Amino acid sequence: MRAVITAIAVLVILAVLGGIVVYSGVYNIGADAPHSGVVYETLETLRDKSIDRHAQSVAVPKNLNDPKRIASGAGLYDEMCTGCHLGPGVERSELSQGLYPSAPELAQGDDLSPAEQFWVIKHGVKLTAMPAWGKTHSDDLIWDMVAFIRQMPKMSPAQYKAAVASAPEDHDEMMKDMKSGATASH
Repeated sequence: MRAVITAIAVLVILAVLGGIVVYSGVYNIGADAPHSGVVYETLETLRDKSIDRHAQSVAVPKNLNDPKRIASGAGLYDEMCTGCHLGPGVERSELSQGLYPSAPELAQGDDLSPAEQFWVIKHGVKLTAMPAWGKTHSDDLIWDMVAFIRQMPKMSPAQYKAAVASAPEDHDEMMKDMKSGATASH
């Protein structure tokens, strides 16, 4: 019984201290002031575990290697992602340099599964600059971005430029073409 009372007392003290930190404004939330190690690790673990859990129900289409899908993804990536995530041969932008936490440079690859990449693109990530593209883009277009992102680490700067240059400009037309074909459900 004494251990339970001690545990409750510790939790109450931690809650009070947490409230003081939150309501006093003492914690510097500025993007130019890094988190303490404990806060950074906690947020990183929260992000990783949340993405893993929520992406478990995402069904990955079988056609992620489809050249049309990859080409569409190249155009979308160039329009929406290069400012933060860069690309092969793309110089760091003012935007990418000001982000905290830094956006991953996806041309170097990441350890996310296709389902996790899809979930992040669709839903975004709180406490980062990653927007929820699912509010403005269909699942098919988000899968196009995933298809391209998965190919990008294999690309040279010249191949990246060529992929972006050859990307279709009319994503609505691309959507019609994909829907008339056999696309997997999401």
